[in-house]
Amino acid sequence: MAEEIVKTNAEETVSKNFIEREIDKDLAEGVYDHVCTRFPPEPNGYLHIGHAKSIILNYGLAQEYNGKFHLRFDDTNPTKEKTEFVESIRKDVEWLGADFGGKVLFASNYFDVMYEKAVFLIKKGKAYVSDLTADEIRAYRGDFTTPGKEDPSRNRSVEENLALFEDMKNGKFEDGEKVLRAKIDMAAGNINMRDPVIYRIARMEHHNTGNKWCIYPMYDYAHPIEDAVEGITHSICTLEFEDHRPLYDWVVRECEFEEKPRQIEFAKMYLTNVVTGKRYIKKLVEDKIVDGWDDPRLVTIAALRRRGYTPEAIRKFVELAGISKADSSCELDMLEYCIRDDLKLKKPRMLAVLHPLKLIIDNYECDGEYVDMPNNLEVPEMGSRKVKFGKNLYIEQEDFMEVPAHKYFRLFPGNEVRLMGAYFVKCVGCDKDSDGNVTAVHVTYDPEQKSGSETRKVKSTIHWVNADDCFDATVRLYENLVDEEKGKLDADGNLNLNPNSLTILENCKLEPALKDAKTFDSFQFVRNGYFNVDCRDSEEGRPVFNRIVGLKSSYKVQK
Repeated sequence: MAEEIVKTNAEETVSKNFIEREIDKDLAEGVYDHVCTRFPPEPNGYLHIGHAKSIILNYGLAQEYNGKFHLRFDDTNPTKEKTEFVESIRKDVEWLGADFGGKVLFASNYFDVMYEKAVFLIKKGKAYVSDLTADEIRAYRGDFTTPGKEDPSRNRSVEENLALFEDMKNGKFEDGEKVLRAKIDMAAGNINMRDPVIYRIARMEHHNTGNKWCIYPMYDYAHPIEDAVEGITHSICTLEFEDHRPLYDWVVRECEFEEKPRQIEFAKMYLTNVVTGKRYIKKLVEDKIVDGWDDPRLVTIAALRRRGYTPEAIRKFVELAGISKADSSCELDMLEYCIRDDLKLKKPRMLAVLHPLKLIIDNYECDGEYVDMPNNLEVPEMGSRKVKFGKNLYIEQEDFMEVPAHKYFRLFPGNEVRLMGAYFVKCVGCDKDSDGNVTAVHVTYDPEQKSGSETRKVKSTIHWVNADDCFDATVRLYENLVDEEKGKLDADGNLNLNPNSLTILENCKLEPALKDAKTFDSFQFVRNGYFNVDCRDSEEGRPVFNRIVGLKSSYKVQK
């Protein structure tokens, strides 16, 4: 939960967000004697970072008030829903740590109740069967300046409406031939209240109920019934449902539920220059621009998990973004700050050379030796490990320049540097191929200047791996999928894609301890960032590493 701490006279006062204040008021006034929240996704795609805010908020409220939290699928539209999406969403919610007691709920489990309540509304004179097409209903509705016109079927008798609705259920009409509308007010200032459609005919097989039904409830009708049946006290949703709240309350009231949930809206969390829309992601997947809904360049929860993000980092991100009634945008830098901040005190620092260049120590005549490498400089308790050192090493190509640039302090002819955890070495020359490319760098080492016992200083330390026992690995470097300079969309509404969003490096040289890394294991690679083992493409003994995030951050936490 996003909370602001204000210190006054050495005391700490916790300032609650507006939703918590509303819940406190409801409890104090006896409106409810408990709290029950829910996360109600539609299973028509994978969840993204914005959904994480809703999951964490709803679960956090349930925890704060010692209440209950439900995971319920709003599966009222079989045309777009898949079991694949149900399973991915359940996995995401569990991974984020939101405990729903292992019981997954479905709106479709309440279809019988919804049908019975529709019959109840017809008997009350609050619903009627309409013959209008979707286009005609839209035209009859009017607009913000023009009141709607009454449906010609609006004043049908209760008996006729009951018979027609029964025929709809029994499949006697074609798709779109009839709908059931709530009878409210065609002159209402809120267009959502102008006799909205609450049931339509759709001959589609449902992932949960099969072919039992050929009529399906509309979301605005189904959702409040689901909440009421489950005993939800506070239906927390995003701002686009604010104008739908009068209809939500109408359904609960007119269906005469004893348990009356309350809808409260909050602002969505937007990430700038990031693809979150299901329509865009679906097209990226279908066009094979990404390798699935969990491609690490996306910000679906599955993609973030595959890339190496942690639940703790995402919860921190939601906390920093805060809970408000005003829409706002967050930079991707803030999300990257959160994962970097989470990993830096947890993960070991390992040796990996991504762009290898051979380094030969001409005067090193030993068979090799082991040197101590601290696992995490900021956490001494993580200890150290032994790493083999020898005559033939690999360093990063950028750590050698035959003709050094201004203020370049790494290896160049005549210059001396420290090899991390080992000795001082001085560059004495290099080998080149027939095209003039440097293929190896030659150095001499000073046996008196070993790490931890140096008697003089050098200006640079570089990392390395031992050529005799390192192994080759595939490493993938990611950038934003969107071209940040051009912006997210072009003039035609198409995505401006970054052609460099993925770089695949083969034959990277990694220290041998990394060879047995398991999927989702993550590490800091010295100077190169944080990496994790890909869960899809790795094999035993042949890990593929995804860069989670670089080491440097431009994001500053506001104090």
